Amino acid sequence: MRHRVKKKKLSRTASHRKALARNLVSALIEHERIETTLAKAKAHRPFAEKLVTLAKEKNLANYRRALSLLGNDKAAVAKLFDVLGPRFKDRPGGYTRILKLEKPRLGDKAPRAYFEFVERSAAEDALALD
Repeated sequence: MRHRVKKKKLSRTASHRKALARNLVSALIEHERIETTLAKAKAHRPFAEKLVTLAKEKNLANYRRALSLLGNDKAAVAKLFDVLGPRFKDRPGGYTRILKLEKPRLGDKAPRAYFEFVERSAAEDALALD
């Protein structure tokens, strides 16, 4: 039974999971679309959503909290508050989407997925197709 089990461990130690979450979400914020495994995308979706919700209201406390959660990645936090926060200002939730890819990863057959933000500009979509 899975009573009171909150999240998947992804076969990693606690410190490794924390580092993975920070790196994955920082990359998502920077590139707005990343390719990863389906399990990682599903496990880290709530973390990304909470950061965008935090960025919708720009104040010093929220900025410092985001810095702390992302491990002092100032570039990612700046983009989060300057670009993504205003973009999703009127949206009540559901900022990310997970699109499953047909072919699994070559090395271990892990199912792959695109992890991306819902509202992206046409220029970013054109770059992602290249």
